[in-house]
Amino acid sequence: MSADDKADALTGEVHAGPGGAMTDEVGVITGDLTVSTIRESGGRARIAVQYTGADEWYTLTGSPATVPADGLAALHAEVLRSVERGGGAVSP
Repeated sequence: MSADDKADALTGEVHAGPGGAMTDEVGVITGDLTVSTIRESGGRARIAVQYTGADEWYTLTGSPATVPADGLAALHAEVLRSVERGGGAVSP
C-alpha cells in the first residue's frame, strides 16, 4: 500500500475542460479548479471542488464515491482526469 493509499485526503489542481465540473450547490464550474478527495467511513470518499484560490468548496455531483480496490489515490486520479475532460464532470 502506498503512502497515498493511507492518506485521509488528496488534493490536486486541474484546468476543467469544456463544460467544466457539475456541483450540487452552484451547478457547473469551469476554469482552474482545486479538487479534494477525502476519505470517509464505510469505504467511501467525499469529493469537493473549488475555484483555485477561493474560500468556498462545492460538492462534486455524485459524491460521495466508493473507494475502489486500488485505493484513494486511484479514485483521486480518476476524478482529476474526468474534470480535465469536462463535459459537466461528476463523481464516478
